[in-house]
This record gives sequence, structure tokens and C-alpha cells, in this order.
Amino acid sequence: MKIDKNAAGFIDDAQLLADEAKYSSFGDTVHYVDPPKIFRHGEGSYMFDTAGTPFLDLQMWYSAVNFGYGNKRLNNVLKEQIDRLPQVASQYLHQTRIELAKAVALDAKKKFGLDGRVHFNVGGAQAIEDSLKIVRNASNGKSLMFAFEGGYHGRTLGASSITSSYRYRRRFGHFGERAMFLPFPYPFRRPKGMSAEEYSDACVRQFERLFETEYNGVWDPKTNQCEYAAFYVEPIQGTGGYVIPPMGFFKGLKKVLDQYGILMVSDEIQMGFWRTGKLWSIEHFGVTPDIVVFGKALTNGLNPLSGLWAREELINPTVFPPGSTHSTFNSNPLGTALGLEVIKMGYELDYERTVPLKGAHFLEGLRDLQKRHKEIGDVDGLGLALRAEICTDDGFTPNKALLDKMVDIGLAGDLEHNGKKIGLVLDVGGWYKNVITFAPSLEITHEEIDLAISLLDQLLTKAKKG
Repeated sequence: MKIDKNAAGFIDDAQLLADEAKYSSFGDTVHYVDPPKIFRHGEGSYMFDTAGTPFLDLQMWYSAVNFGYGNKRLNNVLKEQIDRLPQVASQYLHQTRIELAKAVALDAKKKFGLDGRVHFNVGGAQAIEDSLKIVRNASNGKSLMFAFEGGYHGRTLGASSITSSYRYRRRFGHFGERAMFLPFPYPFRRPKGMSAEEYSDACVRQFERLFETEYNGVWDPKTNQCEYAAFYVEPIQGTGGYVIPPMGFFKGLKKVLDQYGILMVSDEIQMGFWRTGKLWSIEHFGVTPDIVVFGKALTNGLNPLSGLWAREELINPTVFPPGSTHSTFNSNPLGTALGLEVIKMGYELDYERTVPLKGAHFLEGLRDLQKRHKEIGDVDGLGLALRAEICTDDGFTPNKALLDKMVDIGLAGDLEHNGKKIGLVLDVGGWYKNVITFAPSLEITHEEIDLAISLLDQLLTKAKKG
């Protein structure tokens, strides 16, 4: 695509970067790349830079743009809503707010067999904050939570307290109420001599051991009370590297939680909306959560809207009355109109069938690539949430430096396809920052998947040559 540099208001990249360096905070994540990359246009699975070079995007804004850039069906809903009711104060009702809440609640009733209600906010971390209020309220003010090593739930103060990375808390004072972090079964890096399932069972037993006696630290057997209110889980770890646990893991964990009256909160902010082939990734594991938190792809990245579903006992008006939490822009009509259309579209286009098929094709390509590059230590996937762990040539030692080179080469836009330049957008995750976390558009074609594998082959070959 050609970018019109003579268009009114066009500012060239050099001037934009100079202004950004002078006037913008560096406190976000833009400056993980130096210099930051400027894009001008998005369409389908591609973004385009100022030179008009296409970049195949395999991360889609951290899985916020599940349905592709410039999705006409969703864009049209946004345009129509702007003309109909673009904004309304959050103390008043409008139709799509009610319809979207009903759609999510009825879907949960069908899948989990529980009545529940939906509460909206404007971002994933903010919805996590709301869930923490619901949990604290339901547990008579208990503020301690369980969470996983490698887990990520956001960077607000409350969300940081249940996110395992100390670097997100380090400069902001002591977090006295931070979570107790438990091991998450990471199949590729399991202890030697154990199968993935044995390691999964061992992680459950390690958690269960906390309740053996009062001296294990969290349980009072005389009153049958736990000091901790809830366990925050990502069914598939997102920022942690798209780690997929053995399928029996959460059943074992939930059995312990139910035995001791601990709530399960499923963080679906990154894995929700058919990323794994289900509306919620927790559906794969055969357990029923007490709260589901969602965001990102709810509006295909077109509007900041997030929310949560909680079972009726936790969120009914008697226990969670008006004013319990608030955001000026929550349940805004542009976002709820989009969210409602996303739900309708997902079922109409049968993502539960198409996403697993595309994911299997992508995973097959990654496995073939792994055979040609011994630096790919592990590949795995569930639906279109896939991972490739980049290692040294021993196939196991984390190799962050090699992956950093790959990211830089991909963003340079100097790969080739059919004699033309093309780029590749990758996301880095994992405990050692050596994992490519793939979250392509759910609308990606089989041909684009094949192109992705071909470009990854080029990328690895170039990066290894230095």
C-alpha cells in the first residue's frame, strides 16, 4: 500500500520521532524497541509503515485485534453507533449495554450452569481491580490472594500485587498485600524425570500441602478458614509465554479450592474471545470459575472496554450495591455496541470450528520449522495461541539475545516475499523473554500462515548469521 505523504497534516517519521522523544513519557512499553516503530495503516493481518511496506502481524496488539485490522463488519457498527448514540453518561442506561451483559450472562449460564451478572470497565487492569473488590467484599475484607509464578494481571497497584514480576512493583513502595505465588506447570521446563502430567499433579500437591496443618501457614483448622480469598489464574499464561498446562491441572486445583472455600478468578483478558477456539480459555479445562475477567478483543481494539462476569451470589445488588465501583467511561455505547457484535459474529462465523483448524495448521508449520532450526526448543499451541521457545543450539538454554535480533530484523521490513520487501511483527514473552507468543488474527488464512512460517525461516536464518 502506498502512503500519501502529501496528504494534509502528514508529518514525516523523523519529525515525529524527535517530537515523541521530547514530549512523551517513556513510562509505557513503546521504548522497548529503539527507535520506536511508526505504522500508518492496518488491513486484515497486515500493518503498513511510511514506506508502504507490509508487515504480517503475528501478535495483533497482544490479542486485542482478534478479528483483523479494518474489520468492515465491526467498523460499520462503530460508525453507525457514532451517528445513533455516541456517548451517554454512565449513570444512565442504553440498549447495547443491557444486551451485551445479557449475552455474556446467558452464555455463562449455558456453559457453567450458574446465574451471574456482568460489570463493565474500560481496561483489563481496571476490570481486575473491580474483581478484587468483589472478592474482598465476598470474603469479609480478606485482601490476600493466590496467583501463579509467571502470571500477569496488569500494572495498576492492585493488579501489580497479583502479578508475579517484581519489576512491575519495584519502584512503587512495598506491597504488603501481594499474592502468594505458586508454581505453574510449565511442561517444557518441568523437572527431569517427570512427565508433564506428573509435574502438574506435583504442583497441585504443593498447593494442597499449604492446608495440611495450621503451621503450613494459610489455614486455621479450628475455624475452617483460609487467610487467602481467591486464586487468580490465567488458564494459559499470556505474558508468561503462552504456557499451556496439562489438561487435568485445573480440575485438580479447583478440587482444592472448593474444599477450602477459595474463589477461582479466571483472567481471560488475553485469551478470551476465541483466541484458543473457545469464548473463554477456561472452557478447555472442565472447571467452573467464580469470576471471569475479560477485555482486549471485546471491541477488536476499537474502543477501551472491559468487564467481568461473576456468579450471582458474589455480585447481586444486595452484596454489591450501586456505587461499589465506578468509571466515567464504563459501559460506553460505542464499546458495548462493538462487544455485542463481537459476540454475535464469533458464533455466526463458527470460530469454535475454524480457529482450531487454523491453529493445527500453524502448529504443524512450527513443528516443521523446529526440525530445521535446533534453536527452537519448544513449540506448542491451543487454537491460535501458539508459542515457539528460542534457545541456544542445545535446544533448551534460553536465548533472549537471538530472539531480540529476530524482532529487530522483523521490524526492519527487509525480509522478502515474491521479490518484494515485507516485515514481520512478533511479540516477546516468557519467563526468560525468549518465547515468541503468536496471536495472529482469527481471520488469518492458511496461505498467510504458510507465509508466516516462511518468513520465520528467513528471520531465524538471518538472525543466526548475526
